[in-house]
Amino acid sequence: MRPALVVAAGEWRWWLRSRLALAGALLVVGLLLAATWVTALGMQAERTERLHHQVEAEAAFRAQPDRHPHRMVHYGHYVFRTPAPLAALDPGLDPVTGQSIFLEGHRQNTAMFAATAASADLGRADTLSPALVYQWFGPLLMILLGHGLFAREREAATLGALMAQGVPGTVLVAGKALALLSAAVLLLLPLALGTMLAVAQGERPAAAVALVATYGLYLACWGALSLLVSVLLRRRAAVLAALVTLWVVLALVLPAVAVSAAARIAPMPGKIETDLVMLAELRRLGDGHNANDPAFARLREDLLARHGVQRAEDLPVNLRGVVAQFAESRLTVTLNRHADAQRAAEARQAAVLARAGWFTPLVAVAEASRAIAGTDLAHHHRFLQQAEALRYGFVQGLNRVHAEQLAYADDIRRSSDSAAERRTRVDAANWQLLARFRFEPDVPVARIGRAVPSWLMLVAWLATLAAAAVWAGRRLAP
Repeated sequence: MRPALVVAAGEWRWWLRSRLALAGALLVVGLLLAATWVTALGMQAERTERLHHQVEAEAAFRAQPDRHPHRMVHYGHYVFRTPAPLAALDPGLDPVTGQSIFLEGHRQNTAMFAATAASADLGRADTLSPALVYQWFGPLLMILLGHGLFAREREAATLGALMAQGVPGTVLVAGKALALLSAAVLLLLPLALGTMLAVAQGERPAAAVALVATYGLYLACWGALSLLVSVLLRRRAAVLAALVTLWVVLALVLPAVAVSAAARIAPMPGKIETDLVMLAELRRLGDGHNANDPAFARLREDLLARHGVQRAEDLPVNLRGVVAQFAESRLTVTLNRHADAQRAAEARQAAVLARAGWFTPLVAVAEASRAIAGTDLAHHHRFLQQAEALRYGFVQGLNRVHAEQLAYADDIRRSSDSAAERRTRVDAANWQLLARFRFEPDVPVARIGRAVPSWLMLVAWLATLAAAAVWAGRRLAP
């Protein structure tokens, strides 16, 4: 172990004397610190603003005056997805998916107000986040530090002298790998600082450690690749050219190809096509505003028979409210079926893209990073599902008020009789049925569980490259 440490120390002495290495390291670290500061401020502002809007929306709903309950069904309510604490390091899909949804009766609206008009393929955004700095520029720093590990020794004719003194090639490889690994650890310090700030804002330590470990694996992969190429090629110019080419292919070309391939392998139907099919199905369910719609004839007959009356006016409940409840229930089943199909299609496409991590470590680290940060597709889908559960709950609560607190005779005359119209206004205390909505990320165990497949890919990359470097070290020649 001591010879390897001596080799690592020698490498560090050379880096500290190299203006190029120091300039590159300072540039990347400065970029990381700036990106962390700007992204953290931006996401904190987003979190504060969305929480403020959420509180205002709930207060506005509950502060409405006495009115007909179905008016409140259409008055609706807004919900906002607040960013997770680790979103300050990896905003993920947050900038490219909607951040709020308007909830109302008879329909499921899509998320609105995306910050970036871009595809949600790799979670890219207009701003450079710390995650993107690590994913794109971290490898470049490892290449800058590692491209001359052995080629420099060959050009200076010192490699032969070292080996002549009895230092095995595997020890040289281990020492230089240790130097690169320690450089990667230092490069992770800004990320570790960012995760500590996230923990101070409520993030769980397990998720913070997992995020740092993810990028540690990723940087180790690029360090191993730099080490391997430096062992195999003899001249620094050739090593640098090969590594930069690999960076372009692995970090830029293959991820873009993977996105296109995922869209072809797991295509999704267009929105217009799916909306037309869904609307055709909804029309066959009947109009919940019309209690005399033939689609509800059986419901009307069963209700009259159950209570032993002949007219809707004699029922102990308001037929129009009962129809509204029944129609909303059937309509929601259809809406949920189409929404589930859409989410399943998106998940299939995302799964195809995730498998590209076997071909490029950038896709693997991006998938794991978003999953742990709570900014991946699974969290967006959970936001949609929680918003729909809230929508259905308050709409059916209002429909229940409609059925139980309003007289049918007043309800059907309220447009022509001002006294009946006044009697169909229920007390505003009924608006308190709206549940409080605060979106939170999954528990760390669930997030880490979704990151495990990507971790396996990174481990496979690291193990393969490390094994190849050891093999090359055993055959090392001056």
